[in-house]
Amino acid sequence: MSDLNSLSARCTSAIHRVHARISTMTRPATGFTSMPEPRTIGINARGKQLAAGNFLFAGHLVTKADTSIWDIDAPDDVFTQELHGFSWLDDLAAAGDTQTRELAQTWVWCWIDRFGRGRGAGWTPDLTGRRLIRWISHALFLLRARDSEQSEAFYRSLAQQTIFLSRRWHKTLPGLPRFEALTGLIYAGLSLEGMARHVEPAIKALDKECRSQVDEQGGIPTRNPEELLEVFTLLTWAATALSEVGLTASEMHRQTIERVAPTLRTLRHADGGLARFHGGGRGLEGRLDSALAESPIKKRQADGLAMGFARLSAGRTSVVVDASPPPRGESSINAHASTLAFELTSGRRPVIVNCGSGASFGEDWRRAGRATPSHSTLSLAGLSSARLGEEGRGWRDEKLVEGAREVPILMSKAPDGLRFEGGHDGYERTHGLTHARTLELTFDGRGMVGEDLLVALDDRAKRRFDCIMDANVLQGVPFDLRFHLHPEADANLDMGGGAVSIALKSGELWVFRHESTAKLAVEPSIFLEKGRLKPRGTKQIVLTGVALEYSTRIRWSLSKADETSMAIRDLSRDELD
Repeated sequence: MSDLNSLSARCTSAIHRVHARISTMTRPATGFTSMPEPRTIGINARGKQLAAGNFLFAGHLVTKADTSIWDIDAPDDVFTQELHGFSWLDDLAAAGDTQTRELAQTWVWCWIDRFGRGRGAGWTPDLTGRRLIRWISHALFLLRARDSEQSEAFYRSLAQQTIFLSRRWHKTLPGLPRFEALTGLIYAGLSLEGMARHVEPAIKALDKECRSQVDEQGGIPTRNPEELLEVFTLLTWAATALSEVGLTASEMHRQTIERVAPTLRTLRHADGGLARFHGGGRGLEGRLDSALAESPIKKRQADGLAMGFARLSAGRTSVVVDASPPPRGESSINAHASTLAFELTSGRRPVIVNCGSGASFGEDWRRAGRATPSHSTLSLAGLSSARLGEEGRGWRDEKLVEGAREVPILMSKAPDGLRFEGGHDGYERTHGLTHARTLELTFDGRGMVGEDLLVALDDRAKRRFDCIMDANVLQGVPFDLRFHLHPEADANLDMGGGAVSIALKSGELWVFRHESTAKLAVEPSIFLEKGRLKPRGTKQIVLTGVALEYSTRIRWSLSKADETSMAIRDLSRDELD
């Protein structure tokens, strides 16, 4: 099957290049009829890294000073594709000084010379859409001090890419890649002379994609919050670009934006970042708030549930829980075995986190980040609640299989706060045990009580558990309950090893305690964060124990110390390495 897929991919790529060459015969655009304002937000630190010759793409870091981005020996195909997508142009524009502008100009015109006639890996619909958005958004940045011959080459390339996109957008994958292709086509059709005829077909295709990919609750099949943000951002950019030329987004387009906005607000932590689940990060700095500001919808999902995630929030504290089965099939390629894992943020400071996606740091980190022990939840016998499939595919295309099938949950009010109750059967097939979790957040947000339960629910599950006990010579089933901490949180064992104090840079002090026979320890952990050159070391609180009976209960609490103020002035910011 993989060979057939590879052959199909090669054929599609060849046809893309043929259409790219045919597109060179089109009449070139001579200028802009309308130029959308730059809305893409890059990272200043990454722009400086690029200028210094540090090229971090697709999990590989290549360091070559004074080298064109097109002269790098790419470690793999995905690295090359990220180069041709030109998202790095946002970072150079964010840096915005003379050096980075000249660098951006040199690399753009070098691309036109080398690849502009249909050569190279950049001629796919999604990459072309992404590239068109960046070139048009940063056109003033790129065209400054360019002569007429260079400007003509720039417009000619824009027209060629637009024609290519109009012919081939339907051959890209559904979901985010197709949203990128269609938004790029709308941008180009609205902005370039002679390209307006492509706008109406792209709008109709975008409506169809909204209908098929975004459900009634404003979620997408991958359950990746950052990917949802990217889709939402593209939709708002397209709607705004239409509005700026006197056109109105379609009813389906507007309704999709109205459905997604409350979901993103529900998945937004108190510090303004997204919950980091299923391959997604917190989102580029400012992108979430910028996108939500474009939406007239200012509410969250009414019941605290969004795209399979549950939210508890009070005072300065927000908690987001993965409260649904993991994605399946093609949608699970970036999914994690994170069922019932949670994150907790206090004000501007993340406290409890998941390790995150290791995709930007290579194969081993990607696989490690997807495992249950990399999340703030319970793992049984060192196993994950779902596993990676073995289909002979590449490491970037490994699906998640045998995950939890049933994840019943209940949101309610506790006597002094909000309560989440949930369970999953991810370990029932292997050990006969169901993991149930209860979280209660106080109304002032200063404390949370948790309970994790391992239970054999019926006779069949009990027989399975007995078989495991016999195989282990009645030594029980080991478990680890993990709470990964953000790198800026400093943790130490206190009270003779009976508690853990967690000091935040804001000055807040949180204390972790437990009521169980499990062993409490503070161990090393890792924090995988997009945009950094390497993983960051951090710590995790671990409760280690053994399930010896049909029911094992672990109670714990996380609360602010009494001396912690109700309101804290917290203005310091962290920069990338």
